[in-house]
Amino acid sequence: MTQASSQHKGIDEPLLGLESCPSVPISALAGAQHLLASLAGIIAPTLIITSALSLGAYTASLLSMALVVSGIATWIQSQRLGPFGSGLLSIQGTSFSFVSALITAGLIARSQNASDEQVLAVLFGTCLAGSLIEMALGTVLPWLKRVITPVVTGVVVMLIGLSLIEVGMTDIGGGFGAADFGAPANLALAGCVLITVLACQVSRHPWLRIASIFIGMAVGCIIAALGGMYDAPQLADAALIALPHPATLNTGFDFSLAAFLPVAFIFIITAIETVGDLTGSARASGLAVDDDTHQKRLRGGVLGDGLNSALGALAGTFPNTTFSQNTGVIQLTGIASRHVGRYVAGFLLLLGLSPFIATLLTQMPRPVLGATTTLMFALIAVSGIRILMAQPIGRREMMIIALALGLGLGVGMVPDVLNAIPGAFADALRSPITMGGLTAILAELLLPKMEDAEVFNPKASERESTDSISAEQEHA
Repeated sequence: MTQASSQHKGIDEPLLGLESCPSVPISALAGAQHLLASLAGIIAPTLIITSALSLGAYTASLLSMALVVSGIATWIQSQRLGPFGSGLLSIQGTSFSFVSALITAGLIARSQNASDEQVLAVLFGTCLAGSLIEMALGTVLPWLKRVITPVVTGVVVMLIGLSLIEVGMTDIGGGFGAADFGAPANLALAGCVLITVLACQVSRHPWLRIASIFIGMAVGCIIAALGGMYDAPQLADAALIALPHPATLNTGFDFSLAAFLPVAFIFIITAIETVGDLTGSARASGLAVDDDTHQKRLRGGVLGDGLNSALGALAGTFPNTTFSQNTGVIQLTGIASRHVGRYVAGFLLLLGLSPFIATLLTQMPRPVLGATTTLMFALIAVSGIRILMAQPIGRREMMIIALALGLGLGVGMVPDVLNAIPGAFADALRSPITMGGLTAILAELLLPKMEDAEVFNPKASERESTDSISAEQEHA
């Protein structure tokens, strides 16, 4: 695409395009910047799930495999493997969207006296089955977007964020069952992390804003280390480099219908989110997003998402997805070369092969993790609001949103209301994401279109604002 045609479509050409081959120093520097932007998001879901389900013995293994699989997934997504992968500079990592559903599935297994291995077997088996759904969806994207509308997607993304804030706040206090829960030291440490993140966010330096979560975690860990909150002997015994041991070698695979229903639904939503992430990456890369080539990239990207999540389950970690924050890195660096993806993949693989890094991350104090994840979960909810605000909202859309939020949050607050429903279905519907998402889809399909004035139309509001400014200028 020429510079003129790109600008005509509102897209700026990057300094280095998709097929450019930057020098090793430039590629390594750009890759490191992508790594900083995504690392906190890759490790946090595993830490949250293992903490909530008391899987401490497997945390280091799961973290190592999360980093290794994220590296492999990034390679596939950026370089392509047959029909799999978008061929864009798109970074993949462990998805936050599945945290709530997997914790719920694990707690159901725990209520049946399942061991650590049995809990993980259910999670891995369920994720493996769900990943096949996303791969199938890669072939029917136009149909999927007609059923999973922006209103449905926005509500579900909001519910994902809102349902997880309780987990983050529990970690701020010190973690579930902590003897010093709510201690001033825990709250002060979490406060330092939040202040650091906010200070980075208001900085004029763009790189501080991009890496704010990682910097906040690092500052919190340094403060905790100075306060003696790390187990130095355990760190000293950890090897610098070693092959990771996949947890699936100990656990095998199992399946639970109650766990599968919410996980399968989130795979559907993740496919839609991946389309949005890849479209954003394509725009930042100066590529057209209205041609057959882009549709091929989207199909490959969603197929790659599903394949990479299947690899994650087989290797003993949790589902993978594209990371939207890396689009901002492309915009800031002006480097859209997919060859940089090889360096990001290599960095992630090296981190995953280090037991020392895994042990260091495993010992991260809960208040540090809680402060960063609470903020990230709230931002997920805000992103759902932004999806909704980008659409015209009338009475029909308001009813869909109200029904989905009311029932979704309601079953999360009062799960016993479903006690009369048979076991597996009740367990699945107790997930706010499943209840809210299914409600939104049914309402979207069944509620008739209404010929009424829009309550909110972002495009109309923008036009009114522009007209008002023009009128003021003419009056002046």
